[in-house]
Amino acid sequence: MPCQFQSFDSRADPAQGPGRVASLRAWLAANGLDGFVVPRADEHQGEYVPASAERLSWLSGFTGSAGVAVILARSAHLFVDGRYTLQARHQTDPETFSIEDLVSNPPAKWLRARKGAPLKLGIDPWLHTIREVDALGTALAQTGGELVALEKNAVDAIWTDRPALPLQPVVIHPFERAGKLAKDKLKDLARTVEEAEADASVLTDPSSIAWAFNIRGTDVPHTPLALGFAIIAADGRHQLFMDKRKMSREVEAYLTQLCDIRPPSELDDAVKALAAAGKRIALDPQLAADQLRRLVESHGGSVISMTDPAGLPRACKNEAELAGAKAAHRRDGAAVSRFLAWLDRQTPGTVTEISAVESLEAARIAVGEETQAPLRDVSFDTISGAGPNGAIMHYRVTTATSRTLGNGELYLVDSGGQYEDGTTDITRTVPIGMPTTEMRERYTIVLKGLIAISTIRFPPGTRGQDLDPLARVAHWKAGIDFAHGTGHGVGSYLSVHEGPQRIARLSAQELLTGMILSNEPGYYKEREYGIRLENLVAVAPPMAIPGGEKPMHGFETLTLAPFDRRMIVTAALTAEERDWLDGYHARVAAEITPFLSGPDLDWLSQACAPLG
Repeated sequence: MPCQFQSFDSRADPAQGPGRVASLRAWLAANGLDGFVVPRADEHQGEYVPASAERLSWLSGFTGSAGVAVILARSAHLFVDGRYTLQARHQTDPETFSIEDLVSNPPAKWLRARKGAPLKLGIDPWLHTIREVDALGTALAQTGGELVALEKNAVDAIWTDRPALPLQPVVIHPFERAGKLAKDKLKDLARTVEEAEADASVLTDPSSIAWAFNIRGTDVPHTPLALGFAIIAADGRHQLFMDKRKMSREVEAYLTQLCDIRPPSELDDAVKALAAAGKRIALDPQLAADQLRRLVESHGGSVISMTDPAGLPRACKNEAELAGAKAAHRRDGAAVSRFLAWLDRQTPGTVTEISAVESLEAARIAVGEETQAPLRDVSFDTISGAGPNGAIMHYRVTTATSRTLGNGELYLVDSGGQYEDGTTDITRTVPIGMPTTEMRERYTIVLKGLIAISTIRFPPGTRGQDLDPLARVAHWKAGIDFAHGTGHGVGSYLSVHEGPQRIARLSAQELLTGMILSNEPGYYKEREYGIRLENLVAVAPPMAIPGGEKPMHGFETLTLAPFDRRMIVTAALTAEERDWLDGYHARVAAEITPFLSGPDLDWLSQACAPLG
């Protein structure tokens, strides 16, 4: 059955890069510029962007969710992180683009080290954050160059068939799902703005707007967002900049009680008016477009640096949101288990990466229909990688790349669902036929990393970067590692990648009660196979430990689906690790058995049996 929520068309064509880069260079030369920076971001700095903002993909062929290109007169450079290194090489023309490391050598650092004549480098100030522009400007100034903010995006100038902006319907997110009324959230946000000694804060992140106003939409793929901006005023006179064509009469009437609704085209004038009145306007330097700072400062206002006031409240889920997440994960775990049971019954060599995705999505849809809790979307394009494709961390299967799941290979499937009561994300790796000894040993190492995070207790004040090494202890002892963070934040029927919480080397955010994160260590052997195991976890309130001296946080595991016992080297697990795994599998069986029957239930009973 074809997928309803994702396609397998190839959006990447390395051959498109040379001609489009040449056209961009011609435009830059005609406008007196030496180069242009093309980020993946849109005006909202979101991970998922509408088709009209897919500038980096259109120009280069690279379809990953994070990256930036620097196009110069004689060279072009694509910066990606470790998740996308292999993908970038496959999707771009090697004669046109060199691949650079976005983490260790980002564009600002690369520009400082670059040899040659000073550059006059153009940017679209709507597509770069305040912090990014400061870094780029400083780097260019140190080398005698100049950063030029353009009124017209250089890529848009040559993109003649650019898609229109989305106009998808806005819906109200009900109180029983949100757990708090929008009017109360807005009061809290206004108080936060006032305490920061600001008159207003511009919300640029659609996730924050969706959370604050209790609305959802479908303007971007797989994330229920309605694109727009908001001004949260300390005096309570809030403004929402969103096209009314997205709103039914009911939605418009609901929002009118909370704010003034204005067209997105009036945001500039609203910010200018506040600035001209001498208002202090709070902007998040890591999220807000630099253009907003320019508007404020050029019209007499002052900018106050302030993190998005909705960021932390949104990340710390309330009781209703956590209850919804648990319910969503029970259903989702049942769907994933049905899929894994089905896959286990297939003969090696008869399933493709695409047919596996279709089967998994169909299982999610079926469970949703049976429970009257429908799947609204997948939370991202399913990563379905067999053999060497599993080693590509964010691999997206297409009709051109789909492989058959062959005997003796590993199959990695990373997927998730969007339900009105929660967002899910789960990864499992299974053998097709008989795994090798090395595969089982590496799988067990990854599993030990997941268990380490699952069982850790930690004091208040602990940051994500403090926990990240725990998932790597077994890896490092074996002389291996993985080139991505251990965990990302997850929203409540919002983005599957939510900040500010993460478990990663550079995450200084304190982990707070109610935050939901992924727990996903991995191992990737290039051109051979990949292993990743992922559960979602919620930060539990600090609790006393018998005999201890201070309360400690812990993680409550939300995801419910078995790990493959055939892949586990039991002797390599400690007694504590075996106890955790047996306890987890017993819980999985208890919670999702009601959703399964027949051969699927028989499979679950075997999959969740104690290790022995």
